[in-house]
Amino acid sequence: MITKYFTHAVVRFHPFTEGARPARIFLQRLPSSTKIDCKVVTKPTDKQEIKVTFKDKHVMSVDPTTMNFEDMTDYFNVHSRKLRIQDAIQD
Repeated sequence: MITKYFTHAVVRFHPFTEGARPARIFLQRLPSSTKIDCKVVTKPTDKQEIKVTFKDKHVMSVDPTTMNFEDMTDYFNVHSRKLRIQDAIQD
């Protein structure tokens, strides 16, 4: 996962549902320069989400209960690759 362009991440998950594992792995992969807002929800019916803000203020969000970590990586890398190409063009 290309995390270089992440500026802010919001992670909300319930620790005993199927969305907990992708959310925990996602949190492990974030760089220390990213501002992280993590909340453990107490009810399995509460909304679980992972929301990422990029350097260009683009926001992408995903439900960790519907995707595994590899799918989330592909989803967030789509925009990260665009930003990497823009950086390469500017240099």
